[in-house]
Formats: sequence, structure tokens, C-alpha cells
Amino acid sequence: MKLVFASANPNKIAEIKAMLPPEIELLGLDDIGCTEDIPETADTIEGNAILKADYVTKNYGYDCFSDDSGLEVVALDGAPGVYSARYAGEAKDANANMDKLLDALQGEENRGAQFKTVIALNLNGKQYLFDGIVRGQIIEEKLGDQGFGYDPIFIPEGKNLTFAQIPMREKAAMSHRGIAFSKLVSFLKK
Repeated sequence: MKLVFASANPNKIAEIKAMLPPEIELLGLDDIGCTEDIPETADTIEGNAILKADYVTKNYGYDCFSDDSGLEVVALDGAPGVYSARYAGEAKDANANMDKLLDALQGEENRGAQFKTVIALNLNGKQYLFDGIVRGQIIEEKLGDQGFGYDPIFIPEGKNLTFAQIPMREKAAMSHRGIAFSKLVSFLKK
């Protein structure tokens, strides 16, 4: 079976390919000739994952899955959420995003937050959704140099280190993305 992962990131594609059974041939966007930017115009994380999967299925005719992720902060009514990557502007600058978030939380006692990933899978004419959520806290300063995005200011529940201080392999196993992809892989192995 051929299955498209709506991503052009070769590292992400290789990581997922290694988790799938050998009978699934995983293709990336480059493999199917999709070079355009797929619109991510939904106002929810779920909506963006669905938009990307539907775009590939409709325009290229492949079974497909896509993911979208975001950080949702309680004191900010779920922001930055779907706008996490461009919270401080279209440049998608991680440090600027973290600085803006830390500024917005100054004086806030409730620093609860969650990372959320949703995967939309279009398979044999049906759509399935898989999610992964990791709850935690936003700290007041950046700590650690591993990971990306908001990792240096997020401490997951039950840990005393930020995602940026936890080794990548350990983080991958417990992260929102790791949880969602584990659910997808389990489904595809059935």
C-alpha cells in the first residue's frame, strides 16, 4: 500500500517510515510532485491537519495523512494554538515566539499549558483522527538547547526539565507528536 505523509521534511518522513510495517510504502510530498504550499487556513489544529490531508487526497489521489501541532496556554484562552509557529509574526522565529509568550504571561499565576498534535488520515475513502496531548507548565525563562519551538519554556507534567533539556529520543517517546504517531502506527498495523 502507498501512503503519503503530507510533509516535505525528509527527517520527519524517515522517522515515521522506520515505525511503519514494511508493506506500507511511505511517500513524502516531493515524491508525488507536490511543491506548492498547502493552505493551513483553519482556526483549529484539527482543521489544519484535515485541510492538508484532504488537499493531497483531492489533488493527487493518494491515501494520505498529515499532522498539525500547537501550544495551548490556559491563561491565554488556548493561544497561541493554531498560530503557534507564527505567534510573533510570519517569520516563524522561535525565540520571538517564546519572548512574546513570556511577556504575555508576566504576572500570571496559572501557567498551565499543553502541547497538542492532531493527525488526519484519509484511507480508503474514510477519515480518521489521532491526537496526542502533553500537559505541563510554562516557566519564566528559557532552559535547554535541544528540541525546537517552545521546548525551552515548557516543562511536562511529572518532569523537572524542559523539553529542551530532555534528550531527543526520550522526548520523542513522550511528546504530543510521539503519542499521536504511535496511535497512527498502531492503527495502520492492524
